[in-house]
Order: sequence, then structure tokens, then C-alpha cells
Amino acid sequence: MQRKAYGPGVAALLAAVLAGCTGSPDSGGQADDSNPGSAGTATQAAQPGRYATLPEPCGVVGDRTLEELLPGLTELTDQQQREKAYAGEATLTYDTDRKVGCRWKVESLAATDRLLVDLERVVSYDNAVSDDAQAEELFARRRTAAQLPVPTVTGSGSPSPTGSGASTGPADPSGSAASGSPSAPSATGSPSVAPSELQPRVLEDLGDEAFLDDALSSSGSTVQERTVTVAFRTSNVIVTIEYAEQPVTVGAVPDSKEMQDRARKLAAELSDSLGG
Repeated sequence: MQRKAYGPGVAALLAAVLAGCTGSPDSGGQADDSNPGSAGTATQAAQPGRYATLPEPCGVVGDRTLEELLPGLTELTDQQQREKAYAGEATLTYDTDRKVGCRWKVESLAATDRLLVDLERVVSYDNAVSDDAQAEELFARRRTAAQLPVPTVTGSGSPSPTGSGASTGPADPSGSAASGSPSAPSATGSPSVAPSELQPRVLEDLGDEAFLDDALSSSGSTVQERTVTVAFRTSNVIVTIEYAEQPVTVGAVPDSKEMQDRARKLAAELSDSLGG
């Protein structure tokens, strides 16, 4: 069978049809990769956080500061034990660019002290939300979870924290308050609630925002353990310090002010090292 031959007129007609379907920039047609309704505009990504990496966690605390927080370090005589105790132990993490931590535990003649330093770099995956804003939201949730007392005005006109925050006073049958060194029993004759300046609270002079928590718990019927937590945010990095002490002496209560001062001092040093 003989095939039909198409003349030049038919070929020209097909070319014209194809040109009309595809269009061209010169003829006012729309390009294939254009986006109707948003031509000439682009979504501006939110600013990234100040920090793109995190420091090595077991190296952020100096030896002198460690000795203040963990007095048992100076009592160690074995060289290998001393080196291991000072070095600390890195916490398990799967992404050291996002979250790192280090913990120390040292026993002394008076007490067992534990320290945890945790650093988290917050990254937003929403182009409309900056890393700082994402970190601020996360920090707010943690502050709410800490259930800090809400300051109220007493009859004398001075603020006094109240609420569901943990009391910093000891669970002593006589109702005495914590005082003295970690190895000494608590004094009697004082109020059962710690002064307002020692209650869990928001800190105004640390990083972009910060708070402190102080909890006294019983590991047994006669042993008291105090845990002081200081958390602060600087840009898109959140730092959490947990400092705990459990005295050896029965009935002894760790001193709230002393532990808070030590934890806050470490927090200030870490904030300075981060440039916050």
C-alpha cells in the first residue's frame, strides 16, 4: 500500500499549532517554571540563629570551678581516678551539632555531688520562624514545666513566691530550715520555708532569659538530696545545669544558698564563654 504524502501546507499548520501550545516569552506566553500569582516575588527565610555549632561539653567547665562544685575532687589521691573524675563523662547523643552534654559524679567524706551540663542548639525548619523564635518557644515550655512559684505581695508589701514550686526547706520533723554546711544537720528555730530569694524563680541577669529551680527530695527516710537547676537561653542555644548533693550524715540538709550560688556562678561562666 502506498503511504499518503503530506504537503508543505500541512507541515506548516502543525508547526503553528505547536507554537501556540508552548508559547514563548516573546509572545507573552508563561514559562514552564513560573508560579501564577507570585511572579517576581520570593519568600524571605527567617534569620538563622547565632550559633551553628556547640562546644565540647566536658571541656566547658574549668578545673577550679569543678573543685568548687565537687569538693571530693581534691580528696582523690589516685592519679588515674583524679584524671577520670575531672574529665567527666559525655552523655549519649546522636547529633553533636544539635545536642551535647557531660556529667560528673564525685564522692567526698561529707557528701556525694553530681553535676550535669547540657547544651542544645535549636534549629527551625519553618522558613517563617527564626531559630531564636523556635528556641524561645521551647524555653518557655520548659519554664512552664518547672512550675515556678508566682510572686505575690505580702502584708508588708514585699513579694513572696507562692505556688506549686518545690520548697527549698528541709522535710524535718521539727520544721527547721536548711542552713550550714552539707555535712552539718540543719539548724532549728527557723521558718520551714526558705527566704523568697532562694525560692525557684526567673533570673533576670543571665543570657536572654533564665530560671532557677531548687528541689529537696528524700532518697530514704533520713537522707535528703537537693537538686538545683539553672537553665538559660542565649540566641538559639539552651543551656541546662543540674547540680545535686546528697550528704553522708543522717539528718543533714544541703545548703540551698551555697548550691544556688555555685550553680549560678557556673551558668554565668558558660554564658560568657558563649558570648551571651
